Amino acid sequence: MVCPETLAASVAALAITIANELDDDELAVLSAIFMQLGDTLDTILAQREYIDKHKC
Repeated sequence: MVCPETLAASVAALAITIANELDDDELAVLSAIFMQLGDTLDTILAQREYIDKHKC
């Protein structure tokens, strides 16, 4: 696992690289996709945690 600062810098560099290759409409769609992906992963994680805490 990388340190938090390295991870943040890598994500920022990736975002800049992607943004430089897309027009505003494409970037808006890709942003919405990644936001939905993050929300869905959060939902899955919350469900897993709930199930782990409430096992019989």
